[in-house]
Amino acid sequence: MSGSLANAAEETLAWAAERFAPRISLATGFGAEGCVLVEMIGRRRLPIDVFTLDTGLLFPETYLLWRELESRYGVSIRAVRPAETVFEQESSQGPRLWERNPDLCCERRKLAPLRGELAKLDAWVTGIRRDQTADRATAAAVELDARFGLTKVNPLVEWSKDDVFRYARERGVPTSPLYEQGFASIGCVPCTSRVAADESERAGRWRGFTKTECGLHSRRPETNRKEPERVATR
Repeated sequence: MSGSLANAAEETLAWAAERFAPRISLATGFGAEGCVLVEMIGRRRLPIDVFTLDTGLLFPETYLLWRELESRYGVSIRAVRPAETVFEQESSQGPRLWERNPDLCCERRKLAPLRGELAKLDAWVTGIRRDQTADRATAAAVELDARFGLTKVNPLVEWSKDDVFRYARERGVPTSPLYEQGFASIGCVPCTSRVAADESERAGRWRGFTKTECGLHSRRPETNRKEPERVATR
């Protein structure tokens, strides 16, 4: 891949670490982008904390990748969990909330825990790319995250999907085996499905809804109306 892209990403990370440490964290969901950033942070021993939102609904492969990255790069990846377990949420909200109200499920299992973490920080690092969704198309490498009230650092914002996987191959960075099984964007088990060759990268998230973001990176409210003509596939 382009050395200039990789160098720019590392320079952005190093600048952010110098500017914001110790009040800076990488939030990763263990997509390939997050794995690349963990490699950069670990290899350069950057003082950037790393955490993941462990919803209790992640793929088994994700938990295995989590441990592999920690072991390989000497990075501790903290688990940030929601106030309720999945069982407790079913008791308070009814079963399979993600099928009835995915926005509320994401709010309870992702957004609320994220707010608690970001409130402790001055900056957070993400693996978003401009070409992923319309919400991300105008993202900058460093920007004000008005939604959460801190600086948002996006070192891979100019990268393409091919750039990410080329870097991972060249550097031997572990990525999820789910990609080889037809998944393109990996989240919680109930809300992630395989995508066809002619579908967009995020098409496999929240099948049957207009929703394409859990809300972590949204720049505008989403209505997430149900689309009855679309059939959920797993």
